[in-house]
Amino acid sequence: MTLRIIASGGTFDKHYDEITGKLTFGAGHLATAITRSRITIPVVLEELPFLDSLEMEDPDRLRILAACRASSQPAIVIIHGTDTMRETAAVLGAAGLSKIIVLTGAMIPYEIANSDALFNFGFACGVAQVLPPGVYVAMNGQFFNWDKVQKNRSAGIFEAV
Repeated sequence: MTLRIIASGGTFDKHYDEITGKLTFGAGHLATAITRSRITIPVVLEELPFLDSLEMEDPDRLRILAACRASSQPAIVIIHGTDTMRETAAVLGAAGLSKIIVLTGAMIPYEIANSDALFNFGFACGVAQVLPPGVYVAMNGQFFNWDKVQKNRSAGIFEAV
């Protein structure tokens, strides 16, 4: 099995800009995360334009769907912003692709201490190898069907609905 990783941005790939004090996008972190995770199956990395998920619109979600459709790999992990992960998962779920698609992200950017990015990434890559075809969200050591999950903003976690 070869695993496709699709990076679309979100907090996972943000950098802290010391001049402005803001989180911005620069070079992606996924190549480093793949190496640090010590994944032993073949991986194909695809980087789409990085967006904060709050800025994501329908054409952006359709771009992610098109990347999933075009993938020859049966298992896909999508790095996505957590704020609208559920909306993108709904677009992918409605498409009914016969692939395993797992969306994940981070509450704290990869490069900041105590980030959940590497854990969520590794967990998503693991479950993408064993789940049946469908669309899932993998966060906080749990996976959820795309239509049975929500972000609990006050607790900073994902939970079943």
